[in-house]
Amino acid sequence: MGNLTATRPPQPWTAPTASDPVSATLRLPGSKSMTARALVLSALASGPSTLAGPLRARDTELMAAGLRALGAHMSISDDERWLVRPHPLVGPAHVDVGLAGTVMRFVPPVAGLADGRITFDGDPQARTRPLGPLIGALRSLGVRVDAPATGSLPLTVLGAGRVTGGEVVIDASASSQLVSGLLLAAPRFDRGVVVRHVGPPVPSAPHLRMTVQMLRAAGAAVDDSTPDVWVVEPGPLTGRGWEIEPDLSGAVPFFAAALVTGGEVTLQGWPRSSAQPVEQLRALLQRMGGDVTLSTAGLTVRGTGVVHGLDADLSDVSELTPALTALAMLADSPSRFTGVGHIRGHETDRLTALAREFAALGADITESADGLEIRPRPLRGGVFETYHDHRMAHAAAVAGLAVPGIELSDVACTSKTMPEFPALWSAMVTGKS
Repeated sequence: MGNLTATRPPQPWTAPTASDPVSATLRLPGSKSMTARALVLSALASGPSTLAGPLRARDTELMAAGLRALGAHMSISDDERWLVRPHPLVGPAHVDVGLAGTVMRFVPPVAGLADGRITFDGDPQARTRPLGPLIGALRSLGVRVDAPATGSLPLTVLGAGRVTGGEVVIDASASSQLVSGLLLAAPRFDRGVVVRHVGPPVPSAPHLRMTVQMLRAAGAAVDDSTPDVWVVEPGPLTGRGWEIEPDLSGAVPFFAAALVTGGEVTLQGWPRSSAQPVEQLRALLQRMGGDVTLSTAGLTVRGTGVVHGLDADLSDVSELTPALTALAMLADSPSRFTGVGHIRGHETDRLTALAREFAALGADITESADGLEIRPRPLRGGVFETYHDHRMAHAAAVAGLAVPGIELSDVACTSKTMPEFPALWSAMVTGKS
């Protein structure tokens, strides 16, 4: 379960309230998920790679720094184009994971391929995020890992320069990243890997599909035709150019603003074929009263100013839960979200944090083991704790569009995935760039 200890800086940020329908065309930073995967695959490739349009934010800079510590050459000074040159992986090294699930779950399997001692630790809250199944899987694949009995950070990988690989059984119901981390490094394992998931359903299935798609694009042979089984054959990964899509999860609060205000928001640079769950998002926003279209101009969401409640299983798109919860607060009927119990182990226990903070603003909201029930009623202003969680900040900003006086305890936490968020948000709401 995540950490719900709140630290309040002295000057909260007041979320701007919309007096008119928003009308904005935005070019948002690249996808965190794609940037992280491209960095790992590039560090393990047989030749250089480039990332066009990567996300520069705390999580991705920590990923680049972690892989650089292991020996990969990273040139990330150009915001538009990063260059990765693979190099033999060696220790000793230390990897700061911050609060990034991608770093803490993608880099330890890579560290197994390094020759030397690799230590991992991060922010205090990172020590509460689930890692036990990954630690157990790595050990069964021949990697020496020293870790607390709790199966959490801090941990040490004693890399031998190679990983035997083979078949492993894992319960990845806490996070799809537990599987993705194994798959991304598996082409470099002597025997590749066969990962079998046993347990409750793996959440965020679109992220697993993205992992498989990007592995294949880098030349890996992957078989995911059997449910809950992934087979990656050993073999070289090819250096290549990666075109990073705009970040869909980061765009959701901006799209929500169109629904709340009866406005229109266009995200530029959206590809015709996406590795992200755009169809699931389209269906959810349409049910809540939005109109979603894809054209040469980009991905556009239009609202009427009336938001509808909905009953939805969000297990595939759990990152959207905070922003959709804020939307549901402003709806004309109740909502129920299920399938997201695993987000209790994200940057914070998001279900408890959402219920607690919105209740403090007057909401009628109830948390269940795997979701939330929201019965809309008028909200009031007040301080909204973010718990160092960027998605909590997004939820507060969405609610603030219609509720004056919502103050975010720490808007700077949005730098995790979008340092520009406060400026972009204020410009969209006020119409002043």
